[in-house]
Amino acid sequence: MWERATGKPIHPAIVWQDRRTAGVCSDLKEGGAEEDVANRTGLVIDPYFSATKVAWILDNVPGARARAEKGELAFGTVDSWLIWHLTSGHCHVTDVTNASRTLLYNIAKGEWDAEMLRLFRVPAAVLPEVVWSSQNVGDVTTSLGLGGIAIAGIAGDQQAALFGQLCWDAGEAKNTYGTGCFLLQHIGTQFVRSKNRLITTLAASTQKRLEYAFEGSIFIGGAVVQWLRDNLKLIGASADVEALAASVPDTGGVVFVPAFVGLGAPHWDPHAAGMIIGLRRGTLPGHIARAALESIAYQVADVLEAVQSETTAVPDLRVDGGAAVNNLLMQFQADVLGVPVVRPQVTETTALGAAYLAGLATGFWADPQELKAKRSNDIRFEPKMDAAERSGRRALWQRAVERSKQWTE
Repeated sequence: MWERATGKPIHPAIVWQDRRTAGVCSDLKEGGAEEDVANRTGLVIDPYFSATKVAWILDNVPGARARAEKGELAFGTVDSWLIWHLTSGHCHVTDVTNASRTLLYNIAKGEWDAEMLRLFRVPAAVLPEVVWSSQNVGDVTTSLGLGGIAIAGIAGDQQAALFGQLCWDAGEAKNTYGTGCFLLQHIGTQFVRSKNRLITTLAASTQKRLEYAFEGSIFIGGAVVQWLRDNLKLIGASADVEALAASVPDTGGVVFVPAFVGLGAPHWDPHAAGMIIGLRRGTLPGHIARAALESIAYQVADVLEAVQSETTAVPDLRVDGGAAVNNLLMQFQADVLGVPVVRPQVTETTALGAAYLAGLATGFWADPQELKAKRSNDIRFEPKMDAAERSGRRALWQRAVERSKQWTE
């Protein structure tokens, strides 16, 4: 949140992994708000999303709530903040995909929701205008040395990656391996509630219409490798994890549940805690490293299973993000899914998707089909594990997950 007059923030940004509002979220759920919230926003009540963080800032910065109600303050996800400064305060906007992640936007109607603003105690005066993901919203100001460059591609991280992976039709799915993991499956133009506590989110589109996707959000993906590097000092660089994991043939019975900030989809347990179980005297660093990598794949398998139980089976899973370059992880991912994993030549598909959206809005590319024609050199990982072994491994993982739940409540 920042001052409209000066552009200066009134408090440090609160990142998506921050759990300070877990208690508020629990109170709202116990008060019976969850069903109405899901029907309007497609989301679950969780500290992951923006609304309770906005309220926290307004309640904890002296005078902030009064200033917000007078229209002196602006709220935004990081896209809004960047565009505000790129345009010297002329544009206070967000796109439909980022708006859909705030707990304040009605994704069935395509508008800020007055009831959600009341529930989460957020004044309408702080909100940005909502625009399409592929739309010229203004030019960068000359004061920043980039004058005249159009701002025309705006999308949330995962929605940009979904678009960059060319998942534009119902049934197509991708998973991004970043700090967390985010699996999205396009479900078409109708708002559908998930039966498995997945979230329904708006997808980026060039059609200037509301399109939807199911999403499973996994809070700790590649971050578990960073944890091995920075906390346990098992590796010197993240890229070293593949060699360490490959130094042993399997995990030696070790299961690693990296619930460092609770569990995301499909569990949504902010009180779960991280756990390494199955340790023996013979356990080596390689076993822990391999179990850490496998934990990423197991979490993705849990989410994809939840998605497919209420949509259609995916023919393959398109993958991207930093950890997608790890061949051992990608092969194991194909094995525990039982479907091929497809890695594109360009794995930074969030940036690619944003570029596609901007290029299509400004005429750099004439037609979306032109982008499909350019894609080539995908690498496919075919599943090699038999069904019985896959089932046994996932059952052991799920036993461990159940033991990690509700630890800090």
